[in-house]
Amino acid sequence: MSSTHSNSSYSLLSDPFLQFPTTSSVKVVWFTEFSGIDHKILYGQNLDKVVKANTTQLSCTREDQDSKVTEDYSQTTKRNIWRHEGEVTGLNQGEKIPYKVISFVKNQQIESQTFSLSPSPKEKKPLKILLTSDHQLKPMVAANLQKVVETIGKIDAVFFAGDLVNIPDRASEWFDDKRGGAFFPCLQGLANYTIEDTIYRGGQLIQFAPLFPTIGNHEVRGRWSQNTGLNRQFVDAIPRNVAKNIYAEKTDIINTNRDPNIESDWIKDNSFNTDTYEEIFSFPQTESNNSHYYAVTFGDIRLVVLQVTNIWRSPNLSNNVRGRYQESEKDLEQPEKWGYGQHIFQTIEKGSEQYQWLEKELKSQAFKQAKYKIVMFHHPVHTLGGNIVPPYTDPIQNTTYDSDGNVTEISYHYPKEDDYIIRDIMPLLETAKVNLVFYGHSHLWNRFLSKDGINFLESSNVGNSYGAHLGNNKRPIPPDYSQSNYVEIGNPNGLKAIIPNLAPLTDENNNPLPYIASNYITVFSILDTEKGIVSSYYFDTRQPNSSVIKFDEFTI
Repeated sequence: MSSTHSNSSYSLLSDPFLQFPTTSSVKVVWFTEFSGIDHKILYGQNLDKVVKANTTQLSCTREDQDSKVTEDYSQTTKRNIWRHEGEVTGLNQGEKIPYKVISFVKNQQIESQTFSLSPSPKEKKPLKILLTSDHQLKPMVAANLQKVVETIGKIDAVFFAGDLVNIPDRASEWFDDKRGGAFFPCLQGLANYTIEDTIYRGGQLIQFAPLFPTIGNHEVRGRWSQNTGLNRQFVDAIPRNVAKNIYAEKTDIINTNRDPNIESDWIKDNSFNTDTYEEIFSFPQTESNNSHYYAVTFGDIRLVVLQVTNIWRSPNLSNNVRGRYQESEKDLEQPEKWGYGQHIFQTIEKGSEQYQWLEKELKSQAFKQAKYKIVMFHHPVHTLGGNIVPPYTDPIQNTTYDSDGNVTEISYHYPKEDDYIIRDIMPLLETAKVNLVFYGHSHLWNRFLSKDGINFLESSNVGNSYGAHLGNNKRPIPPDYSQSNYVEIGNPNGLKAIIPNLAPLTDENNNPLPYIASNYITVFSILDTEKGIVSSYYFDTRQPNSSVIKFDEFTI
């Protein structure tokens, strides 16, 4: 994929990419399929300075029979991948420095092209930030990112609101899916995805600009298995407390010596985890920050990233579907097959550890002094999309029995008044005078503005869309739940979607639409900090020679 020594049979699995710069440093990361030796970064105007990289092996990356790779896998198989990270220090703000990476294996030198890096920018430096989410190897992603580069040129950072791939442990989705649209190739200009006889390469973005990721539901793997297919493992997440209860019943079998490490590993492996996500990316190394939520200053921006996501369950109301609102009828007597509704992976309700961290962050000088205060997470606050229903709260399980005591139904209810985003988080963000809340999850573009002046943007129609719920396109909701304010049409949380102010798309009656939800038209959004403007653009992949259209902009 990357440039290599001309006589080499080896190559880098990814180009290098940048992570979490400080005022004097930046981290450089790349991957190989060999452990190798002497992995290092060369940098400086003459590439005469050297930083040695630390190497770790990814622990959960695998392939299976559903992987789209050149090799056929008849069963779930570990794929050996090594991550290399070095930190370039002693940098001066405002200065771009050439760099490249080198890995040695069997006396062969494998090297990347030369790119440029820089530390975190100074205040008042004009920046252009790509706001994106929900790539998931969708069909238009490579085209989307190619058009970013063609339209904007070099960007300064990528703010990514979650759902980077589909199955977090499937290595090829990150690196080399043979359909040509894997995660890193799209963001590094190495994609090879064809739409309407046009090949799209993505864009060289993260070799030059740091990527700030967010945990979405697709970064979370469910119950671990050596043999089960990866798709099944992804959807088989269950709540932590359920796994803890199972562990308590089986402790004598699982952990006879009462080893606390065995206990914690078993519970994690039998509920859910984000191990691969955490092993692929770097995160700020401070006492209050971690991979699940963090805050950084980048130029004039204070970016606060939260873990606000739950498992996705089907909205299908059929009694033979394990969904948002019910367990499958055939599984009622088999608790090991229950899905437990759309359970939340890490709580953010008032009083929780994440909530307390956010309270502290919003009172910090770094946050208060920032010109632009941006909060990013995955689950929508306001949207016309489908995934905002039911409310973002812990599901309440209801069990119905017949006269003989047999279970006839297990259903789930989500009290709207207990929506943690609306009830607990939004009052904090309103008091803190946040400028922009950026999120994804519903695969469309729409935006909103609150009376408190907070802008809400969902710019996740990158590769495909599942539609907007207006007109006759109703969300599927159990009949008896409609009295609980589960909204079938529009935005359940009150704000009206804003019609794009430059070039909105229109319906069949030529009425302007307050959204873009298309499987042909792809959207990207750019924050320009010099002007404090977020501009959104669309490109119609059915017309490969057409221009990119700026259709909306607003000031934050």
